[in-house]
Amino acid sequence: MNKIFSLMLIIALFSCSDKKTEEPLVISPEELHTAVDKVVEIMIHDIFSPPVASRVFAYPNVAAYEIIALNNEKYISLEGQVNELTAIPKPDANKPINYQLAALVAHMELSKRLIFSEQDLEVFRDSLYSVWSAKNETTFLASKDYGLEVAEHIGKWMSEDNYNQTRTMPKFTVDTDDETRWQPTPPAYMDGIEPHWDKIRPFVIDSAQQFKPIPPPAFSLEEGSDFYKELKEVYDKGNEITKKGDESEEIKIAQFWDCNPYVSVTRGHLMFATKKISPGAHWIGITKIASKKSKSDFDKTVYAYTKTSLAIADAFISCWAEKYRSNLIRPETLINQHLDENWKPVLQTPPFPEYTSGHSVVSGAAASALTDIFGDDFAFDDDSEVPYGLPIRSFSSFNQAANEAAISRMYGGIHYRSAIEVGIKQGRDLSQFLLTNLKMTTEKDLASN
Repeated sequence: MNKIFSLMLIIALFSCSDKKTEEPLVISPEELHTAVDKVVEIMIHDIFSPPVASRVFAYPNVAAYEIIALNNEKYISLEGQVNELTAIPKPDANKPINYQLAALVAHMELSKRLIFSEQDLEVFRDSLYSVWSAKNETTFLASKDYGLEVAEHIGKWMSEDNYNQTRTMPKFTVDTDDETRWQPTPPAYMDGIEPHWDKIRPFVIDSAQQFKPIPPPAFSLEEGSDFYKELKEVYDKGNEITKKGDESEEIKIAQFWDCNPYVSVTRGHLMFATKKISPGAHWIGITKIASKKSKSDFDKTVYAYTKTSLAIADAFISCWAEKYRSNLIRPETLINQHLDENWKPVLQTPPFPEYTSGHSVVSGAAASALTDIFGDDFAFDDDSEVPYGLPIRSFSSFNQAANEAAISRMYGGIHYRSAIEVGIKQGRDLSQFLLTNLKMTTEKDLASN
């Protein structure tokens, strides 16, 4: 009898030793930051326009946030607050779901649907899947399945935002007989990008027209007119900066905030694009910097990315509506026609109408959102442009950074003053509406979390 008992005990021990011990899965904010960085890297390679890039950021963040809000009582679902968004599916209470893992799975799945080079993100995703599965396959599979289920739900909502319909709408028609209207600019003379972006469903604002800015100064080439004064200011400032040389502070500022994914370089008969992030990607990078400096946990990091990306996305919709409504000619075109045919701006002029300044609108909106999250006196070192050969710049607040981003367009020679000043107000007004109407937290101040 004792021999039989001993044999059974040995068999049981060997059976237990064959079972793999499953570790708890802990998903860090760094894994989310790395996933976002990977998406930005792919977008630079794929060359997404600034408005389209803002859409690529927004939907994955909303998916991740909705999962976090379901599990963390500090955060409030966006259902009923964001246009046409319905509640995500509820998880199976009997399954061991890691909500942070599910959120990151949903984020990566939707990002994959929104980019072109899907395989690059799949390689990154699969590397995470392998690590998670090796540590705890049961929790990984349950969490992955739930993340994909939520991604499917958000993906359906995403597919109804009119983006696909705008892909088949006609190109923008250039009116060369009207000297006030935008014309393609050198060196690539590209068509105006995303002329129908005002038809994209906004996230929080009521419509693309809700924050319609005041009109630009009336077009006039009379020397005493407001418009001519602004044109001459761009011309004179460009000449002044050029004389100072490449080491001038103005040129450093212009280059740091260039964020033009359409910059073209011509060598002989060849023309190719250089790699640059979009304005939205720059502010997403600042969101990462602030989240890391404040030691935000995973959930707060998702919250920060989501609120900021919603402000950026709606800012582009509002700004692009005005760009193609006012359809104003760029300084470079008028200066070459009427003041100096050899004049060139410090930065390449991007391929869309002038008013209002996109970077000004987006910077005003993003800075307001980040200030709401992290505080008004949040100093930071911005290293977003280091991978692209530019040095770190330091700021005492998000609003200081936004003001510098806005004036960089004057230094770059691509915008009149009104587009800058009215643009940053447009972005801040829009973001204030978002902050007032979007209830995302149950706590007044999450800055210390």
